[in-house]
Amino acid sequence: QEQLVESGGGLVQPGGSLRLSCAVSGFELAYYTVGWFRQVPGKAREGVSCINRGDGTTYYATSVKGRFTISRDNAKMYLQMNNLKPEDTAVYYCAAADSGYGCYSHGITQVEYDKWGQGTQVSVSS
Repeated sequence: QEQLVESGGGLVQPGGSLRLSCAVSGFELAYYTVGWFRQVPGKAREGVSCINRGDGTTYYATSVKGRFTISRDNAKMYLQMNNLKPEDTAVYYCAAADSGYGCYSHGITQVEYDKWGQGTQVSVSS
C-alpha cells in the first residue's frame, strides 16, 4: 500500500523552529518529485517547497524563502522550518509526483502530485 505519513507538527512560538518529516512506504521515493504544501481553513492549498527528482532543482514560495529548507533521502522527505511566523500556521502536507514534473525553479505545479499525506498541523502563536 502506497502511503505518506507526516510528523513533526505542533505548537511553537514565533521565531521558533520545527522539522516536518514525511515517511514513505509502498513506493520508491527516489523516483518521484516531492513537495510540501499547506492549507488554512477557507483558503486554497498552496505550494511551499519542492525538489525535482531529476536535477534536484528546488523551489521555495516567496513567503518562506530563507526560512524553510527542503531535503530528502531514499525513504523520507523533510521540511526544516526556522523563524516561524504566525502566518505559517496551517496544515502541512507532503506529496509526491509520479510524473517527475511539478517542481521548477520558478514554481510548483500542484496538479502533478498524485500521492498525498494526511497532513500535520503547525501552529505558531505566543
